[in-house]
Amino acid sequence: MMIRKWEELPEQMRTDAVRPYYDILVKKNGSLLFKRIFDVIVSGLMLVILSPVFLVLAIAIKLDSPGPVFYRQVRVTQYGKTFRIFKFRSMVSNADQIGTQVTVGNDGRITRVGKLIRKCRLDEICQLIDIFRGTMTFVGTRPEVPKYVAAYTPQMLATLLLPAGVTSEASIRYKDEDKLLNAAEDVDATYIHDVLPGKMYYNLQSILHYSFGADIRTMLRTVLAVLGKDCEEKVSREEIK
Repeated sequence: MMIRKWEELPEQMRTDAVRPYYDILVKKNGSLLFKRIFDVIVSGLMLVILSPVFLVLAIAIKLDSPGPVFYRQVRVTQYGKTFRIFKFRSMVSNADQIGTQVTVGNDGRITRVGKLIRKCRLDEICQLIDIFRGTMTFVGTRPEVPKYVAAYTPQMLATLLLPAGVTSEASIRYKDEDKLLNAAEDVDATYIHDVLPGKMYYNLQSILHYSFGADIRTMLRTVLAVLGKDCEEKVSREEIK
């Protein structure tokens, strides 16, 4: 997970808006290497331990509705590379062809089993495969679809210096994102103009204050958030800066 040399970055990322974030991360290559080692070891162990859960979920999904077990949508990760993310399918087959690419609270495309696994965040545990492969990491900016990455500001492109993550500070604070979008007349426009900038604020702040210890705290807080605990830190934006 070592950061590339500046001249090896994609041209659209070699800007004054990205440079401050790059300068911070390039000094932490040792910590980033340890982060990758941690990802491989922990994701590998969890894949073995959770294999029975994977089997049960796969059977439930297949019995509930026709279609594949996994949903393999194209997402964007480090340096703007695209990959096909692993998610347990929680919606009808070809859902992205009959609606928006973000999900709202009362989305009719969600299946019966899908409602349960989404509520428990089980649809994303198979992203352990992506972590083991190196296309994702445990903590980092959630991977967006190319359509939304195209709407990034020059500063937002700094989040592509690192691999996409399963969880983040933004994920915790926006864990009820689907409810925020539920009342929107234009879901895509609301997401791009209202939700995405707020999430990116926390993603960029996480880069400015990156440490492996902060990653571990975020992982623990994510567990609490999934369990329904109010773990939002009482820190204002001014205090984070």
